[in-house]
Amino acid sequence: MYLDASDTNGRRFVQRGITGPVSMLNLLRFRGQADYSDHPELAPPTPISGREAYDRYIEHTLPYLVEAGGSVIYAGSGGHLLIGPEAQRWDMALVVRHASIEAFMAMAANEPYLQGIGHRTAALEDSRLLPLEDLSSLMS
Repeated sequence: MYLDASDTNGRRFVQRGITGPVSMLNLLRFRGQADYSDHPELAPPTPISGREAYDRYIEHTLPYLVEAGGSVIYAGSGGHLLIGPEAQRWDMALVVRHASIEAFMAMAANEPYLQGIGHRTAALEDSRLLPLEDLSSLMS
């Protein structure tokens, strides 16, 4: 289960030296029922699904993302892999574009944003986050 970046991976991300916009590929697997045990202050009065908890996280996060110059450029439902481990599935894929590594890091440290991150933790069974540097100019 991976929900947060390790110190090593955080350093590697910054050391890549990506200049300009950075896109984040999010692969998400939801819990059947959201687990708010680490953030009971955010828990709804009745149980909800992991997907519903993630929707609450998105609703909370979008204003901070936009304020930081970012946007969701793709969101799609997933399923089992076509190429990869047969038993592995991802429920959703998101690509989120940030103006820069610095803008991403500033948003990730923003206290009002962090107050709602418990919805993400409650929602997810597992996740992957892959920073992507735009190479499309090399393809033309």
